[in-house]
Amino acid sequence: MDPADLLLRYPERVTHVEHVPAREAVIEPWPAWIDPQVRAVFEAEGIATVWGHQAEAMEHLRAGRHVVISTGTASGKSLAFQAPALTSLVAGRTGSGLHGHRRPTVLYLAPTKALAADQLRRLAPAAHLLRAATVDGDNSREERVWARGHANYLLTNPDTLHHSILPAHERWGRVLGGLTHVVVDECHHYRGVFGAHVAHILRRLRRLCEHHGADPLFVLSSATVADPEVFAERLTGLDMSAVTDDTSPHAARTIALWEPPVIGGTTSQAEGPALAGIRRSATSEAAELMTDLVIGRVRTLTFVRSRRGAETVAAAAQRRLAEVDPELTSRVATYRGGYLPEERRELENRLRSGDLLGLASTNALELGIDIAGLDAVISVGFPGTRAALHQQFGRAGRAGKDSLGVLVARDEPIDTYLVHHPEALFGAPVEASVFDPDNPYVLGPHLAAAAQELPLTDKDFDTFGPRAEEGVAALAAAGWLRKRDAGWFWTKRERAGDLADLRSSGGAPVQIVDDPTGRLIGTVDAGSADSHVHAGAVYVHQGEVYLVDEYDLENGAAMVHRDNPPYSTQARSVTEVQITETLRSEQWGPAAVSFGTVEVHSQVVSFLKHSTETQGVISEDPLVLPERTLPTQSVWWTVEADSVARALDSADVPGAAHAAEHAAIGLLPLLATCDRWDIGGLSTALHADTGLLTVFVYDGHPGGAGFAERGHELAARWLQMTRDAIAGCACQDGCPACIVSPKCGNGNDPLDKAGAIVLLDLVLAGAPPTR
Repeated sequence: MDPADLLLRYPERVTHVEHVPAREAVIEPWPAWIDPQVRAVFEAEGIATVWGHQAEAMEHLRAGRHVVISTGTASGKSLAFQAPALTSLVAGRTGSGLHGHRRPTVLYLAPTKALAADQLRRLAPAAHLLRAATVDGDNSREERVWARGHANYLLTNPDTLHHSILPAHERWGRVLGGLTHVVVDECHHYRGVFGAHVAHILRRLRRLCEHHGADPLFVLSSATVADPEVFAERLTGLDMSAVTDDTSPHAARTIALWEPPVIGGTTSQAEGPALAGIRRSATSEAAELMTDLVIGRVRTLTFVRSRRGAETVAAAAQRRLAEVDPELTSRVATYRGGYLPEERRELENRLRSGDLLGLASTNALELGIDIAGLDAVISVGFPGTRAALHQQFGRAGRAGKDSLGVLVARDEPIDTYLVHHPEALFGAPVEASVFDPDNPYVLGPHLAAAAQELPLTDKDFDTFGPRAEEGVAALAAAGWLRKRDAGWFWTKRERAGDLADLRSSGGAPVQIVDDPTGRLIGTVDAGSADSHVHAGAVYVHQGEVYLVDEYDLENGAAMVHRDNPPYSTQARSVTEVQITETLRSEQWGPAAVSFGTVEVHSQVVSFLKHSTETQGVISEDPLVLPERTLPTQSVWWTVEADSVARALDSADVPGAAHAAEHAAIGLLPLLATCDRWDIGGLSTALHADTGLLTVFVYDGHPGGAGFAERGHELAARWLQMTRDAIAGCACQDGCPACIVSPKCGNGNDPLDKAGAIVLLDLVLAGAPPTR
């Protein structure tokens, strides 16, 4: 079956088809300085020559320049760093490449354990030239001890580097002191607060390498990063050379934008605003698409935004396949975070071997895991950035065959906008990654960690940035650092590294335990545990449905049992925002748009039970959970009371502001490197700090992540897009494609579509020209 033929069956659902033509390669000979033994490894795999960009990257490294390689998916970026790194290791074996008195070593950093494990597998043909080992949370103590004493090609992730290797740098001195190359793969993943944390981890790494006598070359790699040189320099603090001209061959690709059909309407008050018609769910459409492709023996990967969504897509496809060809049901599975290591490895191997024909995955498989032979990728909803979408579609076509990519729109503002404005996807560059290394909530913990590793000195201030001296002074004033002749020392008994929450998860993961057996079935990050595994919550794992009996906050555990209730659950919360400092403000006639620091106070107070048959609300059950406080940054806009009163009836104001808030959150990802789950919002007809109607959109990370600031910079363009998306939606009173939010803690009540348009017109009347 030709995957593209599938589009011909459903012409009414395909809003746009983009054909990406095939590309011819530019070929270069192997650089003469690459060791013959290394060349032989690649030549045995049929790589007798290299592509132009690979040769360019290797020559930068030969000349001693740090390099960032930003070329397309499946363009051979790994070879460009593997060949020079292996050459340095071979030279060390002969004694000609000793690094001081130590033999050379290589450090490879990946944002996920799965990617590091995949890179280790790809190094297998060179096993006689190196001693490679992964070091991560899946290792036994014995494996880690062996890696510390013997490995010369270490594969790990920023989390392990931060928590285990850097704090114990004296024990890892053999590795750190011999480093010739540090590879930072899939570097576009390091954005927002996580990117800021990784920037300081890399600075701490550089500092300890110098202490142990090494000065490694840094190689960064990504298929989808804008302004790669600027981004790489900000991430590492080093001058970088960029390789961006992709000279690799690529088969043709067909990309389709797909909008599910309208299937009916609802006017039930329990189900939210009255809808003129609702669209079939994107997960149902994706399951049907994947079923058709699997029946045609088309190897398909379906990306779904949530864990529950991935489980739902796989289960629905299996049910459909059981009716057509029961043998195929076992060849469809789910892959997501929270699975145990052995489960993940088995699924990766089955997909790689071709045993699996269909896999529904969260973004855990979005990164550069080399799975050749995939024919099609289905993306259920826009993944938040154009960069991520290109990355997902790049998983297919890796065997040189033409491939298919399908973006199935969810009923959300950004998806609806994109499937009807394809130029926003195909005519625009990928987004610049936003992160702020000077965020004090990030900088402070890393200064503390650095001081515990080695006393901080004045010369370290340049390494850690312009606010480092201020941060050290604050830590000293708090009694966490103490100044002595050799520098600032960490004074506490606790591990300083534990102060940093790298992935902003809110703490250690909550373990999900099957109560009758005591078996650990998975984990959920602490930041979302209150909403997902509270007592009474329905939790889905590998297609099995569980009911949460007890949520133990103190011990970080949720006790569950197998069940099959006729409902799903959704948490409800209350939120308050306090303005702590206004940093910038612009007056737009009767409106003002501001940016500053805020404190967000939120608490999960109840949960709704939705009927799995009708989707209506069965009941709302109360919960008693603690209040959470988030210090962060926000953009907000206010409107003078007289202007609001002239434009809207007082009873309509809360729903108008709430609807405008939802739509604005849904559209901000088109302008900032975030998705709607990275940001939050609050709207109120009268806010205590402003005394006016106020709508907040804030970063969902301590100290901020740069998203709200980007919204403030482009506020006129952003709010105009928001207004147009609401007005352009075909629904009568509001729907998920414009103002209904899947993450609303108030159950999408109240919402006023017409009022939101009036309110945004009022705000935009005095706005500056868009840019």
